[in-house]
Amino acid sequence: MSIVKELEQRILVLDGAMGTMIQNHNLEEEHFRGERFLDHPAILKGNNDLLSITQPEIIKDIHRKYFEAGADIVETNTFSSTSIGMADYQMEILAYELNYESAKIAKEVSKEYLEKTPNQPRYVAGSIGPTNKTASMSPDVNDPGYRAITFDELVTAYKEQVNGLVDGGSDLFLVETIFDTLNAKAALYAINEIKEERGIDIPVMVSGTITDASGRTLSGQTVEAFRISMSHIPILSIGFNCALGADQLLPYVKRLANQSDLFVSAHPNAGLPNAFGAYDQSPTEMQTLIEDYLKQNAVNIIGGCCGTTPDHIRLIAEVAKKYTPRNPKLHSDV
Repeated sequence: MSIVKELEQRILVLDGAMGTMIQNHNLEEEHFRGERFLDHPAILKGNNDLLSITQPEIIKDIHRKYFEAGADIVETNTFSSTSIGMADYQMEILAYELNYESAKIAKEVSKEYLEKTPNQPRYVAGSIGPTNKTASMSPDVNDPGYRAITFDELVTAYKEQVNGLVDGGSDLFLVETIFDTLNAKAALYAINEIKEERGIDIPVMVSGTITDASGRTLSGQTVEAFRISMSHIPILSIGFNCALGADQLLPYVKRLANQSDLFVSAHPNAGLPNAFGAYDQSPTEMQTLIEDYLKQNAVNIIGGCCGTTPDHIRLIAEVAKKYTPRNPKLHSDV
């Protein structure tokens, strides 16, 4: 069954945090390097995406845990897998391979669970992060006209990423944690170019991030402006993730849901980080907050971002079964 048909019938559950699960393994430099990168000149600890090559069983196990918890969609371990993101580790050349291997791993696990539960389709979303550069703003306060990256450079990097995700078997694309809409537009432009070049049609999810109580993205857009900026592009869903916990994020998701004729997604953090950068919100606490999204008929896709684990997703999946999905057609006159 197509994902559109599934979304019309029920609320789909997205997985939780990849980074949180990786951190629980307490990996050291040698784990990131593996045999292949023993002599690599840069420090590799912290390059989580690289683990799809050097520690694939760890990544497989994380996907399994999320599917086991009830997730319908898992994200590939590719949040930073562009040549731009990999430049920090002197690994730009690995961009395509990282995306291919990560998508392949997730697809293998999704097939395992589809065989176990043939009546519950499982999907792999190719995770496309914002990169560590912004096309809209200068990183130098003394030179506001300077840009660290151009639109064309972003498109080139994203096309390489998208090709790898397609070849690895991704069912969807998730352009996520958007803090600069111009970066996102470059990703979407790259996706559309690959679709045309390859004659394929893979659904696209878009998820921005509200950075603070101002209710704006880092590049200054309100919820309404963000929605309008995406409105000319054929996408499956629009939503928000990261930066805020479920209670803080809900008002912005509701505003988006009230104005959009698309499916709406949300995957908030497990609360706000504590003084040590960790997330303390328990699965039960988060389930209670997420139920407000469902009671208010605000979402079609719900999951977790930073700090969330399979235990969080399990309780979210349990409560999601009790509610009917939001009907985007009710907002088709927007």
